[in-house]
Amino acid sequence: MTPEVIIGNHQEIVPVPERWLTAFEEAAPEAVRLVLEHRNGNDAPLPHLGMLEVALVDDTTSDRVHREFMDITGPTDVITFHHGEIVIGAEVARRQAEEYDEPLAREILRYLVHGMLHLAGHEDSSPESAATMERLQEEIVGQLWHNGLRDRLSA
Repeated sequence: MTPEVIIGNHQEIVPVPERWLTAFEEAAPEAVRLVLEHRNGNDAPLPHLGMLEVALVDDTTSDRVHREFMDITGPTDVITFHHGEIVIGAEVARRQAEEYDEPLAREILRYLVHGMLHLAGHEDSSPESAATMERLQEEIVGQLWHNGLRDRLSA
């Protein structure tokens, strides 16, 4: 079962065109398929979820969620909940995209895939697991980006 993916922009600071949200939602089944090819463990929630809800939020909201659920102060790139919610920091994405000279849409995609990898059982709590997760993330982002998503986002 591939979960339905709904992506909402819940912030107004970073301009995110509606067509980006639509393109991400249309690419989501392929992203889920690619992520599930690298599932880590049988107890991963992603294969059992009927829906993924993705929220793009501002730094204030990201900081609040980060503190409330992880007891860590400050905004972050992505927070993933095992019930199928992924919270993406849009301002963090913009800063990272500028720092690494990446398109903003690709950085948001990176965070979406990162959240899905968490739901597929991957963790980034140790240097080794973080390196594995980053390698898979970049491989999947690259496949999605070069298989048409880049064109849909820039059209």
